Order: sequence, then C-alpha cells, then structure tokens
Amino acid sequence: MSEHVYKQIELTGSSAQSSDDAVRVALEKASKTLRNMHWFEVVETRGHIEDGKVLHWQVTIKVGLRID
Repeated sequence: MSEHVYKQIELTGSSAQSSDDAVRVALEKASKTLRNMHWFEVVETRGHIEDGKVLHWQVTIKVGLRID
C-alpha cells in the first residue's frame, strides 16, 4: 500500500440552483488550475433568502490535494 500526503485547501462555491451545484461549481473551477484533487468535505452551507425563498446557495468545502 502506498503512503500518500495531502494538502487541504478551502473553497467556496455558489449557485442559484442547489447546494450540490455550488459544490460542483467550486470543484470544476478549481480543477482548471489545481491537480491531484482526491476528496472533499462540506464544512459549511449557507444561503441567501428573499421573500421567504432560497435565492442563492454558498457551500464551503475542504479539498484534499495529493502531494507528488
């Protein structure tokens, strides 16, 4: 079994559609400049409310990047 070392970073994605979409947005954007992303953990979910309805989602995630 190989031993791996990971660096953790924190990202916040946003979406008007859903919390899942906010996570997807963050990971897709980060994947354009980061490599070796292997896992994520949701650490905070929040949203903007207007007229009693969720208008926008923001999700903060920790992402594990494997160090070469």
